[in-house]
Amino acid sequence: MAGKPKLFYFNGRGRMESIRWLLAAAAVEFDEEFLETREQYEKLLPDLLFEQVPMVEMDGVKMVQSRSIQSYIAAKHNLYGKDIKERLLIDMYVDAADDLMMLITPIAFLDTEERKKRIELLFKRATTRYFPVFEKVLKDHGQDFLVGNKFSWADVHLFEAILMTEERCEGVLSAFPMLQAYKKRISKIPTIEKFLQPGSKRKPIPDDAYVKCVKEVLRF
Repeated sequence: MAGKPKLFYFNGRGRMESIRWLLAAAAVEFDEEFLETREQYEKLLPDLLFEQVPMVEMDGVKMVQSRSIQSYIAAKHNLYGKDIKERLLIDMYVDAADDLMMLITPIAFLDTEERKKRIELLFKRATTRYFPVFEKVLKDHGQDFLVGNKFSWADVHLFEAILMTEERCEGVLSAFPMLQAYKKRISKIPTIEKFLQPGSKRKPIPDDAYVKCVKEVLRF
């Protein structure tokens, strides 16, 4: 029997957090090795095809590139649709949610003024570009989930994006009743609800200690 997946990353969100979310949604337990020194990172370099983390050791493979890792996990655990058309929709929705999250990820590394500008941009993009589309998708098909009326990777990723956006932008869902109801439904899925509880491996909003560690290990 294969052992638990092992995740190699910093003790924080970054590009690994969506992988944690997906594993948790699939009820897969995992171990983590946190990068705290430059020496740890340099020891990993022979296994990092593009000299970048995250890396996940799973099923005898050392996987890199977060999007590829997630698609593997989604396919393995039946969270990637029933056919190629559903997978296309899932990919589209995942990419859109990811675009939104990529506006958020750098915020912790910005100075006060740039952080304020980024949060304003985040609110604008969320409320005029991304959330209106997801609101319409849910309204048009009248189903509980984004694709095929079945819980999928797209739902995990959008739910994570909603929570991250709300952390930075108060009231961002106020004009989207379908998304408000959707968020409540997804939060009640047992594996999701468990990951939301205190003591899970979900990481908090990045703080100064996390930023300092990342900069020292990656030397930027």
